[in-house]
Amino acid sequence: MRVFVTGATGFVGTAVTAELVGAGHQVVGLARSTAGAEALAALGAQAHPGSLEDLASLEAGAAKADGVIHLAFNHDFSTYQANCEDDRRVVAALAAALSGSDRPLVVTSGTGMSTAGPGRTATEDDPPANSALLPRAASEEAAQAAAAQGVNASVVRLPQVHDTQKHGLITYAIDLARAKGVSAFVGEGANRWTAAHVGDVARLYRLALERGERGARYHAIAEEGIAMRAIAEAVGRRVGVPARSITPEEAPAHFGWMAMFATHDVPASSALTREKLGWTPVGPGLIADIEAAGA
Repeated sequence: MRVFVTGATGFVGTAVTAELVGAGHQVVGLARSTAGAEALAALGAQAHPGSLEDLASLEAGAAKADGVIHLAFNHDFSTYQANCEDDRRVVAALAAALSGSDRPLVVTSGTGMSTAGPGRTATEDDPPANSALLPRAASEEAAQAAAAQGVNASVVRLPQVHDTQKHGLITYAIDLARAKGVSAFVGEGANRWTAAHVGDVARLYRLALERGERGARYHAIAEEGIAMRAIAEAVGRRVGVPARSITPEEAPAHFGWMAMFATHDVPASSALTREKLGWTPVGPGLIADIEAAGA
């Protein structure tokens, strides 16, 4: 299968590209620079010149593909809402190029985007929240709209994706702990985050591409809910600083832009994903990967 991948040279995208190439697929990655094209070549993939801002380049890449995986996203949180709406337009452009065919489009979202209420473990059956409340849900809304129009679109919801070097939002928390001399959690730190190793996540994207169903939502979750206190304590051990509770009022000054996520309680299950796609995560856990690299 010829697969067009956006974000193919990113942290998750590099693993997805390697997984696809290893499974015999031909990967064409979106590249906005010579360095990006060289990185793709090193992975055994081809480059398609373009960018997220150039919707025509995205449509051209998707039109020539047997399937599309959309991973790229602008993570500048100073323009977060605008970035989410931009992603809605990107998904719509990719879907338009696949319209009238059964070629799959796999769209990326997050496990915190569902309508599951506080204290309840989210499942794949939970629809996305309204993007007016959670802007990142715009990507899922766009995928749902595409599926309703007959496009073979599905969604992969990501947790904190990790290896020993990167850990999603926790990478920022590690840098913050080094800078401030303390690894903080809010209140009792009982709120929970989901996680999965990047190799397991890459395999799930391949399975969603190869076996996914139109309109389906898949959860790339190996660990359903790790308490923030346990995460902060692991970060403290890695960096060599104490873990300490701070109040909700102190969180904005301490965490900066990450304060909006620091108190989120977003446990989620991947039972349906495992059943439907035969996915079994085997990689190391989040705490082990945080501690593995040392200080």
